Amino acid sequence: MTTRLIFATLSFIAMASVSSAHAQDVAAGEKSFAKCRACHQVGETAKNGVGPELNGLIGRHSGSVAGYNYSDANKKSGITWDEATFAEYIKDPKAKIPGTKMAFAGIKKDEEIKDLTAFLKQFGADGKKK
Repeated sequence: MTTRLIFATLSFIAMASVSSAHAQDVAAGEKSFAKCRACHQVGETAKNGVGPELNGLIGRHSGSVAGYNYSDANKKSGITWDEATFAEYIKDPKAKIPGTKMAFAGIKKDEEIKDLTAFLKQFGADGKKK
């Protein structure tokens, strides 16, 4: 019985460490957001700039931030942002939404995209951290 308990405990620890190795890293995502900061803001004081503010991005419809002048392509894309759609978009914005005004080469590394997504997801539509 003791051997089984030890084996079960060690198995659980091993599985937990493997899954945490693939966990999203909010701090790394914040560093990645530096690439976005020239055009976008997040947080309670975020405002539209060259690009729209990104508070509450996940779950929001494309082209819907009040006061931002979106391209017709973005307004008509029909996208509701979720993690998978954002990941596809941020790799190559012009491929996902041809005609978008977003002039960004993209982020190609999947782990960096996951980290960036984790950073953005912590901000609600009001800019407060969840």
